[in-house]
Amino acid sequence: MPPRPNRAFFLTLEGIEGAGKSTAVAFIANWLEERGYPVEVTREPGGSPLGEALRPIFLNPDLAIAADSELLLLYAARREHLYEKILPALARGRVLLCDRFEDSTYAYQGGGRGVPLARIHALSAWAGIQRQPDLTFWLDISPDLGRQRTLSRHPDRVEREDSAFFHRARAVFAQRWQEEPARIIRIDAELPLDLVHGQIAQCLAEALGCG
Repeated sequence: MPPRPNRAFFLTLEGIEGAGKSTAVAFIANWLEERGYPVEVTREPGGSPLGEALRPIFLNPDLAIAADSELLLLYAARREHLYEKILPALARGRVLLCDRFEDSTYAYQGGGRGVPLARIHALSAWAGIQRQPDLTFWLDISPDLGRQRTLSRHPDRVEREDSAFFHRARAVFAQRWQEEPARIIRIDAELPLDLVHGQIAQCLAEALGCG
């Protein structure tokens, strides 16, 4: 198949731990590439040299980090990520596929940690995070099932949070979905994997006008 004309498109995946985002990222990248779309895959925290350097600090299970300090780390990484990776990729006409972005911050630091959402909004504006995703897949799963799926992992600092934390985070994801239904698409991540990917493929085909 010949390459499709460049069409800049910013696509993110969101959800609590165990929702299957990593598997979905690989599926989406392959689905797009098979149809001739130029794809770049990235993640948060990470995506830039600074972001990747901060990632192991952020996830270190042996390190205690205050909620506001955690928030500042995220936005230091996100600003670099946006201007070094995301915007240049979009300027080249790429589909930029990112594992987590702003929605996770509102859900985890806002809902989970209790940081006022107005503070997150103000910091995002101060950091110059003006480009938001064109489309977001929210892989929705119950915290109890998500925890079951991650039992085999060596838990990082975030994965060690209790069930109440993830219930609060999930509630904020749901709130943002209700507020922005044109951008955020809820995917039932509790279904078998083939059905999860089927939901995603159908939504991608509709959003991009392809099959």
